[in-house]
Amino acid sequence: MTRSVPEARRGARSVLLEWRIPTDAADAIELIVSELSTNAVRHARVPGRFFEVALTYDGEKTIDVEVSDASPHLPESQVPAPDAESGRGLPLVEALSESWELRARVIGKTVWARVLC
Repeated sequence: MTRSVPEARRGARSVLLEWRIPTDAADAIELIVSELSTNAVRHARVPGRFFEVALTYDGEKTIDVEVSDASPHLPESQVPAPDAESGRGLPLVEALSESWELRARVIGKTVWARVLC
């Protein structure tokens, strides 16, 4: 369980360095983790619950990113106004990943994204 966005980013960066993922892919993955974690903290906070971050590497070219939280509310991709200070997270995830999707869980949901490296 993760308590904060900076903790999630640091954990992701540490794992990506250990796996020796190229810098451009690692930067994209770290940004995806940051955006999805921020969404979990900002929009899906459930008292007494944290969020989970999981990275899975196939050892060759694919890394899956999962951020799960306990809220049943599904995020919606938006087209923010040019001067809006939020609303760009999911479009950013879509732009940086090969694919992404929402996955239901018994409690809450998971946002999954796949990045090629």
